[in-house]
Amino acid sequence: MRRMPLTLGLLGVLLVSVVLAVRFDSVPMATPDFLAALTGTGEGWQRDILWHFRLPRALLGALVGGGLGLAGATFQALLRNPLAEPYILGISGGASVGAVTLLALGLAGSAAWALPLAAFAGALLAIALVFRVATASGRGMDVRVLLLAGVVVAAFFSACIAFILSISEARTVQSAVIWIMGSLAGADWTEVGLAAAYTLPAAAILLSLARPLNLMAIGEETAHYLGADVERVKRTALAVAALITAAGVAVAGVIGFVGLVVPHALRLISGSDHRSLLPLSFLGGAAFLTLADLFAKLVLAPTEVPIGVITAFVGVPIFLVLLRRSLSA
Repeated sequence: MRRMPLTLGLLGVLLVSVVLAVRFDSVPMATPDFLAALTGTGEGWQRDILWHFRLPRALLGALVGGGLGLAGATFQALLRNPLAEPYILGISGGASVGAVTLLALGLAGSAAWALPLAAFAGALLAIALVFRVATASGRGMDVRVLLLAGVVVAAFFSACIAFILSISEARTVQSAVIWIMGSLAGADWTEVGLAAAYTLPAAAILLSLARPLNLMAIGEETAHYLGADVERVKRTALAVAALITAAGVAVAGVIGFVGLVVPHALRLISGSDHRSLLPLSFLGGAAFLTLADLFAKLVLAPTEVPIGVITAFVGVPIFLVLLRRSLSA
């Protein structure tokens, strides 16, 4: 499929998903009341719900989903494997440890940048551990070992989180557990601005690496001969993708499989040219997570299902299919 029609189609889906997310919620609002609140002529409480709760939540979902989709496409490009994803590689778990530690110490409210910074540090630690294990044999990086290392590191970080919560106060445990399951509830304009400040510049950097990622898909040695600074591209892409993941975890908790499902589906449709795949993954991830959050709000309304549960229900079967194909190849 040509790039422009697919881009316009995803933009349309994203716009519709944002409108639906703002229109429908666990708190019912009649269409005339919604239109009045949208134009600023409705009741004060309806305007507050629309502009201070629903719209920031929808935009935050788009930013987080777009960032996770782009990060997943980047990891898959670097590792040349469709199974690579921040959640599978343990990076989300590492970011969670940093953020939960800050919550347990009561320092999360000290500064707006503290939680994303702690999550970023945890994400970098996870990357270092996973790649250290994957290259321990000194015979290069085996993708299957890399994925196994990601699972092991994620399990280790889960144990760390369990230990931290076991010695924390009940209020901290409750807020951390809800946050770990992934949720966009409570989103406000401050969090939207924070996510945008981290995600959008990082996304621009990753999009600028599309050409060298295309060259590296052929082979690192070939890419080097064609003028790509392979090591610099790898370090930059890994660090920036970790930053996007950390920013998403910091404001929305652990949301897995967005970076697995979206890039793989778009690769089947648009091909493997990263000049189109990377921006399409951002748009697709944004639309996917916004719709997943809408489903999470409505499926058991007025009870809200954690959004991480919804994405896992979609992502786990797809991951198992991809893993079976990879092992049989």
